[in-house]
Amino acid sequence: MSAVSGFGKALVIITGASKGFGRALALSIAPRLAAGSALILAARSDDRLQELRADLSRGESGLTVRCVAADLGCQAGVDRVIDEIRDIHPDIHHLLLFNNAASLGDVSRYCHDFTDVDEVNSYLSLNVSSALCLTAGVLRALPQRTGLTRVIVNVSSLCALQPFPSWVLYCSGKAARDMMFRVLAEEEPDLRVLNYAPGPLDTDMQLQARSSSADDALRNSFSDMHAQGQLLTCEQSINKLIKVLLEDKYTSGAHLDFYDL
Repeated sequence: MSAVSGFGKALVIITGASKGFGRALALSIAPRLAAGSALILAARSDDRLQELRADLSRGESGLTVRCVAADLGCQAGVDRVIDEIRDIHPDIHHLLLFNNAASLGDVSRYCHDFTDVDEVNSYLSLNVSSALCLTAGVLRALPQRTGLTRVIVNVSSLCALQPFPSWVLYCSGKAARDMMFRVLAEEEPDLRVLNYAPGPLDTDMQLQARSSSADDALRNSFSDMHAQGQLLTCEQSINKLIKVLLEDKYTSGAHLDFYDL
């Protein structure tokens, strides 16, 4: 792959595509896809997905855009996304799956406050289990063949490596996902697997972090970053991600942070 040619004729799947990083990613990657490519956008909000489809249709020709309104925290939602790719034209050159869907969880409480197993399992279903099951289903639907490059991107976080007080759900989920995709990279050397931490983004999730975090120091730190204009735009981070993917020099399974690039 090269920055000149883009990703060629590709199938691109983006979860959590209705807002924030996922939406910006769809808008940024679409111009780098050749005619005949397909873009699968998955999220819970159908209205927002349809708005994104309309925005994409104004700028791109020859690109098939499919919207999947689904709850990835349950089996039916994962199956709906996989069903959308089964009739994709077989002569694509690249498969790119961006596991972006995630939630911050309840950051207003500490570890000792989480006593409800169903609550924790519900969080992990969306933030961990669905990423594994969707990835497995996509790889089975599009097995390795000559001429096909398969790329799996996990949208990670500094929280995969560093504990944040009152963020037990989010940190645990991100750490589990990082290890999951590291294992995948070891098991399937033909894949290109990347854990990408996009940095502190100016999104709804960041607003929740600085308004709801139980830990005073953490909440104040995020508030200061916002006040001082230190948060990143999604587009800033995505530009680096796309550059890394096009150059294709990273170690498969690696964790790369925006500030490391």
